[in-house]
Amino acid sequence: MMSVVLALIFIIVALIAGIFTGFYIANSKLNKNLQIQKENILKEAEVKAEAIKQQKILETKERILQLKEEHDKKVQERNQQILQLENKLKTKDSELSKKIEEYNRKEKELEALKNQAKQQIELYQHKLEDVEKKQKQQIEMLEKIAGLSAEEAKAKLIESIKDEAKTQAMSYIKEITEEAKMTANKEAKKIVIQTIQRIATETAIENSISVFHIENEEMKGRIIGREGRNIRTLEALTGVEIIIDDTPDAITLSCFDPVRREIARLALHQLVTDGRIHPGRIEEVVEKTKKLIEEEIIEVGKRTCIDLGIHGLHPELIRMVGRMKYRSSYGQNLLQHSREVANLCAVMAAELGLNPKIAKRAGLLHDIGKVPDEEPELPHAILGMKLAEKYKERPEVVNAIGAHHDEIEMTTLYAPIVQVCDAISGARPGARREIAEQYIKRLNDLENLAMSYEGVEKSYAIQAGRELRVIVAADKLSDKQAEELAFTLSQRIQNEMTYPGQVKVTVIREVRASAIAK
Repeated sequence: MMSVVLALIFIIVALIAGIFTGFYIANSKLNKNLQIQKENILKEAEVKAEAIKQQKILETKERILQLKEEHDKKVQERNQQILQLENKLKTKDSELSKKIEEYNRKEKELEALKNQAKQQIELYQHKLEDVEKKQKQQIEMLEKIAGLSAEEAKAKLIESIKDEAKTQAMSYIKEITEEAKMTANKEAKKIVIQTIQRIATETAIENSISVFHIENEEMKGRIIGREGRNIRTLEALTGVEIIIDDTPDAITLSCFDPVRREIARLALHQLVTDGRIHPGRIEEVVEKTKKLIEEEIIEVGKRTCIDLGIHGLHPELIRMVGRMKYRSSYGQNLLQHSREVANLCAVMAAELGLNPKIAKRAGLLHDIGKVPDEEPELPHAILGMKLAEKYKERPEVVNAIGAHHDEIEMTTLYAPIVQVCDAISGARPGARREIAEQYIKRLNDLENLAMSYEGVEKSYAIQAGRELRVIVAADKLSDKQAEELAFTLSQRIQNEMTYPGQVKVTVIREVRASAIAK
């Protein structure tokens, strides 16, 4: 058994030795083959590298030749351009030489012409001197014949030409004015009339006094109080003068500020109704009344803006609109006037193709400068403009407020619309009261203005001062001079006087001949 195992081991060892021997032999052969392949590959690589080297050398030579040809071509083109430029320069040089020769020739001709002109001027001067001598001789002869010097004749001629030119200018101005009235006033009148007809007007006359009615005379004593302390307290708190006189069952409240007057009236009414009248109670009632009036002012402002369809107004401007209810201008209630102007502006702006909302806003706010909390030394139009600017109103509205009395320049079409509508509302019959003395003075001023001219015999201010009729002497003024007088009077009235609406000037010149048969 042992021998068998040894035999098997020996066989296995022999097999392994044979395998390793075979592997070694095969490896040796393989190494030889690889060495041969390596040598072959190196030889092939050397051959290919040599071929590539030769190819690249050929390509490089070809590229060098190509670049050289291109360079030679560019050099040749550059030489041609230089040659062309040289030819052009030679041509220009030749042309310039010709022009210089031409210039020299013309300069010689010009010099000759100058000499010739100089000779002609000298000749003309001699002739002009001869003409002037003859003219002087003729003028001296004419002066001897006419008996006038040249200066006197010239002055008379200038005066006659001035008179003729003035007459023609007046006639021309009249024709232009009539033509402008016929063409422009037609549409303007139509728009204004339509605007006035579409707006319902209200007349509200305000005074500077209010009358408070009481039930009996005993109440007057209670209002006055012991040693007058009640009435003094009431006057001090309200700023209103309370007049208690012999007028039966009535007390007069006098103050130019309608808000204060209304506060005093309401406070008196509450005190009389309550029956308790003493300084402490008066102070309490007046304070409550002021708050009520302030609330009412704000409510009136809001209601006015809602009625007119105006939105986005600053609260302070709304309060000022409400204060207009207690303010009057020439007897016309300011709030009613502003509402009326706002509606007129909206209608007129719509007729002219403008934004009626902006026009209505400007019309409502145009007089807010009359109701400020403080009273600065400014015209109400400028003050209103500054207030509107302060509270961020539109530039069109600000300009219309400031320009409606011509204090500043008008920059938009809304400004003349507000100005015209303000005049329509204020100048219509019954809108404003005018003191009798002022009215009579205005009529006398109109008549005296006409009488200040030479040739005027009589003058009459008629139709409440809206027409001035002037009668002139027929032997002192001609028809042309009568027309000139009418025009001059209208211009002076327009520039020197203040009046509502317009004033028509009529100059009458007539000749009357009479004879008596016996």
